[in-house]
Amino acid sequence: MAEPHQEPSRPTPSTAPVPRLLHDTRTLAGLDSARTGALWRLAEPGRQLDANLVHLPPHGAIDRHVEPDLDVLLLVVSGDGTLTTAQERQPLTEGCLAWLPRGSGRSLAAGADGMTYLTVHRRRPGMRILGPAAPGAAPPS
Repeated sequence: MAEPHQEPSRPTPSTAPVPRLLHDTRTLAGLDSARTGALWRLAEPGRQLDANLVHLPPHGAIDRHVEPDLDVLLLVVSGDGTLTTAQERQPLTEGCLAWLPRGSGRSLAAGADGMTYLTVHRRRPGMRILGPAAPGAAPPS
């Protein structure tokens, strides 16, 4: 006799994740303009997304790079700057939303007042630690 079909378990109201406010980004965007790097990171357990609020100081830059695996959304929260791709230079101002498709080369440069922006992308899978390879085994792909 065949086993009856069972529906996958769903979170009950008491165990389901609850939407909530994480931060007021206006308080971070107004910090010391010389401060550089991530001002805030999404760190909630069990999340499927990663997000970072990043600040570039006046005339600061992120050199050309390629993200091979992930599409990224970039939202300028304050300040201004330039997105440079292989095809063109695009001005970025407060409120601009840019899509950075995986495999695309790009660089960012902040304007005279610096630039603070939010990036959002799918979370990278965790790193795996592999045991020693057997003699003569092919390297992992």
